Amino acid sequence: MAYSAEMTIDYAAQTTLITGASAGIGVEFARELARRGSNLVLVARRKERLDALAAELESAHGITVTVVPLDLSLPGAGATILAEAQRQGVTITSVINNAGFGTQGPFHLDVAARLTEEITVNVSSLVDISRTFIEPLRESGTGFLVNVASLAGYFPSPRMAVYAATKAFVLNFTEALWFESRDSGLRVLSVAPGATQTEFFDVAGPAAASGATLQPATGVISATFKALDARRSVPSVVVGRSNAIAASAMRLFTRRNLVLAAGRITA
Repeated sequence: MAYSAEMTIDYAAQTTLITGASAGIGVEFARELARRGSNLVLVARRKERLDALAAELESAHGITVTVVPLDLSLPGAGATILAEAQRQGVTITSVINNAGFGTQGPFHLDVAARLTEEITVNVSSLVDISRTFIEPLRESGTGFLVNVASLAGYFPSPRMAVYAATKAFVLNFTEALWFESRDSGLRVLSVAPGATQTEFFDVAGPAAASGATLQPATGVISATFKALDARRSVPSVVVGRSNAIAASAMRLFTRRNLVLAAGRITA
């Protein structure tokens, strides 16, 4: 399907896969999509939370919600989700790769196994799920692929070196897919929140916020759908005006000065 700048997404015709759907941004994505009429496939480790959210959204909006409890730190996530969807007679037409977590502290003191899990969830599973579904998404040309990056992906982050690097990967990877898919009708978007009120800091630790004011998760949702609903598609969006200015201003620094500044902030 050839892309038209005037094409809009019919959310009521979508069945949207959301990873990391048991808390925070993932829950808010699910609620907004349900409000817009999309059926949902919810993926996370905590089945009881997914079941409760599914019951809430089916009751409130009359949609169909499929629950897939899954640990995304294990290999083969894309094939597992696809097989379960097919088993339940569900065809996924849009994807939001939202799952991710961060670790905080000097790299040489981090637990190696935990870093491997972080890279798997933030990068490997995201790529695997994107690859599993992008061909049918491109063929239908009516949906979207959203990958959640981070403001941290725009600069190196001492004491969160691996997390920032994984989000830089997500940003660059998704923008490349946007270019490859721009004539297919599939909307591809990288979304980069700043510090947000979620369970992220329960895992990474409060020091990871670096003194930033936490923004509500609903702001991420608003920015995402504003970009998806725009007549002209964009490859990425930074959530929040001050964050967007900061991301643009980083281009004015030499790499050395950027690392030095980031190190002072994360101290």
